[in-house]
Amino acid sequence: MTTQQQAPCTPTELLPEQVKAYLQQHPGFFEDHPELLEMISLPHESGAAISLIERQVSVLRERNLEMRQRLNGVLDSAKVNDKLFEKTKRLILTLLETGNKAGVLDAVSTSLDTDFQVEFHSLILIGDHPLKLRSAHTRIVSQDEANRHIGTLLRNNRAICGILGTEELAFLFGDDANRVGSVAAVPLTQGSAFGILAIGNSDPNFYRSSMGTLFLSYIAEVLSRIIPRLDS
Repeated sequence: MTTQQQAPCTPTELLPEQVKAYLQQHPGFFEDHPELLEMISLPHESGAAISLIERQVSVLRERNLEMRQRLNGVLDSAKVNDKLFEKTKRLILTLLETGNKAGVLDAVSTSLDTDFQVEFHSLILIGDHPLKLRSAHTRIVSQDEANRHIGTLLRNNRAICGILGTEELAFLFGDDANRVGSVAAVPLTQGSAFGILAIGNSDPNFYRSSMGTLFLSYIAEVLSRIIPRLDS
């Protein structure tokens, strides 16, 4: 089946007389479309000098544009946070329904991989936990091994974002370490650190020290309360 092609329509440019006639017939046009007034320039007859009114109008337009840009930024951030909240809620509900430590670790790894879609992640438990883990991103290490490689991260007892050292990256991400540019990591604690949750990105500037870690810290707090209560 073929389709008959038609020549594209070329928009006809309106003449000033047509615009004038239309506005005369619709005197309330700018009342219905006040946003167009911001685009209209009406210089006052003051010679080469700019009148005070004209300057005030120009400043107000600039401020209005700046406020709109800020508002758009706030709305964009709100949309991102809404999505993060929904993903976090789904993960927390899954964790609450999981009855063992291995299931919790696997659920977190699956969520980070498929729902949050982070590039790299690692969830490590410290101590003696005879668990069968299905995810390659979860593992169990001894206290001595953890202190030797990521002792500084564990002692911080809070979420950190930025670029880590080669040894820390290798311990957290294994074979993927050389592809990780920046990291957000938070210890799991109950009195002392018994694990660590880390996510990574190939962009060195993606996780910065100035960024917030609200959702990651919240997930870590939930894990810090759930894991110690569960049996192997």
